[in-house]
Amino acid sequence: MTDPVSRTILLLDIERFSDRDDVEQAYMRRMLYDIADRTLESAGIDETRRLRADRGDSVMELIDAGAPVTALLRALLTEVPAQLRTVNRMASSSAQIRLRGVLAIGFVAVDKHDGWVGSDLNHACRLLDADVLRAALRERTADFALCVSDALHAGVVRHDHPGIPAADFHPVTVASKNGPLKAWLHGPVPDGAAEAADKDHGDTGAGEAPGGSGDRPAPRVPSQDGSEERVPAQGTPDDRVPAQGTPEERVPAQGTHKDRPAPDGTGGAPAPGTVFNFNGGSPSFGGSLVGHDQHGVSGGQVTGDVNLGGGERGDDA
Repeated sequence: MTDPVSRTILLLDIERFSDRDDVEQAYMRRMLYDIADRTLESAGIDETRRLRADRGDSVMELIDAGAPVTALLRALLTEVPAQLRTVNRMASSSAQIRLRGVLAIGFVAVDKHDGWVGSDLNHACRLLDADVLRAALRERTADFALCVSDALHAGVVRHDHPGIPAADFHPVTVASKNGPLKAWLHGPVPDGAAEAADKDHGDTGAGEAPGGSGDRPAPRVPSQDGSEERVPAQGTPDDRVPAQGTPEERVPAQGTHKDRPAPDGTGGAPAPGTVFNFNGGSPSFGGSLVGHDQHGVSGGQVTGDVNLGGGERGDDA
């Protein structure tokens, strides 16, 4: 395998190629080669400065890093649409050709079987097959949709060279098995893809793991007297409508603290302090409630029997 060298990567693919019969496919392949050759020639890139790989319904070009990328981009934005209009004007309705294109830069090596190897090339191929690029071509009346890699956008497109308006390129995110890939789509972004592209994949909020924002306790803010006070979450007992009937009106559960025997170890004496038993409803407390052992619970859900109050250890504790 050769050492990886910097290349410009151009990929062109025919839309709905497999829907055509053999005669139409052969014709469309000839047109694809003609369009690719004329576009590259118009950018000043002859056959000595590029390698070509045939992929049936697509063509891949590895272009020398010394070739002008700005000239190639201008040719893709002007020459390819013009060539497609000329070809389709003379073709039957079943032989209309529409193309998806990707332009990227990166390092590629060539192995002993003349195969191309490189993660940058893999990423370019995934951009070519991305749903957002397919949808963009499907929703347009034009016959060409172009996507450029994030690296090429950062190095060339964003600088707004003549004939390459940076404002016409919009960020998109492409899902892949190696993680999300950021790219830039020329022209309008398909419905639904623009909103997804604006979100950072590291903080989408969708499918958040435990401990995310929904599990965190409410933030503390200083009160008027200088102490910290927790802001109640929406739908806390302070906001919710109390259950029908006050605690005094509800029927107490059998075996309340008034008729329950004292726990073992207390010498038969009633438990000191106040014991609260909750039986449904949403209790609300005002003022301060402090008694003996104090345990704080925040930011979580407590289930089972809950008794608030202190307890003194017996002799056998």
